[in-house]
Amino acid sequence: MGGAGWGPGAGPAAGVAALLLLADGRFPAGGHAHSGGAEAAVQAGRVRDAAGMAAFLTGRLHAVGLTSAALAAAAALDPGRADAWDEAAEARTPSAAQRGVSRKLGRQLLRAARAAWPHPLLDGLRERHPGGAHQPVVLGVTAYAAGLTARDAAAVAVYESVNGPATACVRLLGLDPYQVTAHLARLAPAMDAVAAEAVAAAGRGELPSASAPLLDIYAERHNSWKVRLFAS
Repeated sequence: MGGAGWGPGAGPAAGVAALLLLADGRFPAGGHAHSGGAEAAVQAGRVRDAAGMAAFLTGRLHAVGLTSAALAAAAALDPGRADAWDEAAEARTPSAAQRGVSRKLGRQLLRAARAAWPHPLLDGLRERHPGGAHQPVVLGVTAYAAGLTARDAAAVAVYESVNGPATACVRLLGLDPYQVTAHLARLAPAMDAVAAEAVAAAGRGELPSASAPLLDIYAERHNSWKVRLFAS
């Protein structure tokens, strides 16, 4: 992966603080308004309690989490090929509703990223994709601009794939937030493993395409609702 002369280690060095800032749910990237399919899963009766949430998060981690993390890692390793990674993200997102959400979140993340870590690569991404590039791709380029590694980018993507839906389940089902947080803590080793798998795949140039058909169906159904708590 040597497109446009960009490669790992080419950006400025960053510390843990930048990683924490990017992963913080209060970072103004719009993720808090989305349930990651949890709202539709609850409405469908597939997630009813903490055990159902745990199964939902595990499945999401190994599907959406793995694919998003690999795309983010690829974009962090070789941000000069961001358009190619964006095409790869498009091909791996069969639901039109999910493609729209991903690009909207990418646009919001890019706005915040350009304010926090100004970089020509981020400016170029905005110019070429005024409607928004896919969120994992923007995340990877943002990580590069912030001086983070591909492993950092993958870790954030994996964390986002489960933390947002878990938080949504607290609101949707009235779950005990301590119990939900405990489950996320127990899921941490699996998150680390998925992030490592994603980075390895990106390094080989073999991006995974893990599918979750129910999430695609839920996204289309949710998009048609007149009343909903979350945007997706």
